[in-house]
Amino acid sequence: QLYLVESGGGLVQPGGSLRLSCGAAYGSTLGLDYYAVGWFRRAPGKEREGVSFSSRNGDRTDYVDSVKGRFTISKDNANNMVHLQMDNLEPEDSAVYYCAAGYKSDHWTVYTKSSDYDYWGQGTQVTVSV
Repeated sequence: QLYLVESGGGLVQPGGSLRLSCGAAYGSTLGLDYYAVGWFRRAPGKEREGVSFSSRNGDRTDYVDSVKGRFTISKDNANNMVHLQMDNLEPEDSAVYYCAAGYKSDHWTVYTKSSDYDYWGQGTQVTVSV
């Protein structure tokens, strides 16, 4: 069992930055080093969208085209944390952001579908507005 807790959302002006964090909470059976991770988001009236993904070992990452060059995912297995650095934010980035983790034996594969993930955080709101 894995319990994920997100933090770091908020209100920011266009062009600004936010850093989202997601950690394995107390009571989790295994640490995040056993999981591939991803960040997803859902904006009002839209489908959930995969944003950024990391392999289990953190050495491989992938991003949806709309955030490439602006978002950076990093996986800190030693501290059971995953972060999403979001720079040059745009109003279109406004959404509830969810951290997700999937238990995987493969250390190198990046998983981009929501069905690849078994555990989800509660979500954190990101609002980009003047």
